[in-house]
Amino acid sequence: MTRFTVNGNPVEYQLAPDTPLLWALRDASNLTGTKYGCGRGLCGACTVHVDGEARRSCQVRIGDIEGAFVTTIEGLSENSDHPVQRAWVAEQVPQCGYCQSGMIMAVAALLKATPKPTDEEVRSGITNLCRCGTYPRILKAVRRVSAGVEGEEGQPSAE
Repeated sequence: MTRFTVNGNPVEYQLAPDTPLLWALRDASNLTGTKYGCGRGLCGACTVHVDGEARRSCQVRIGDIEGAFVTTIEGLSENSDHPVQRAWVAEQVPQCGYCQSGMIMAVAALLKATPKPTDEEVRSGITNLCRCGTYPRILKAVRRVSAGVEGEEGQPSAE
């Protein structure tokens, strides 16, 4: 039995301790916002926060996080109104959207640690992959949040 907290709720998993957190979240807790991408920790589609740190959930074994606090995209905000989520909408970041939950979680962790990152800090700090290539819009969204710009939904910034 492995116990930790997910999105503020205590959970107990009767799964093997080497089960990847990704599969515990998706299969045992039905939290499907965390996506399977590569299964090797390379793409970042499965990024969640473990004790506030962005982690690739496909590479985290549940036995290694006993007592930890895990936040998924579903727990980032109550009404999808986290500043990063609002900026994502305002800058029209997603195309296919598959990688976006992991990307948002990575950006939220970066901005918590570095509230006003330089463009280079964003590029080096966010290693998630987006096959649609929305990196310029992601950078605009990060700039929007770090500048404290709210803006209208669906109205991209003029850059």
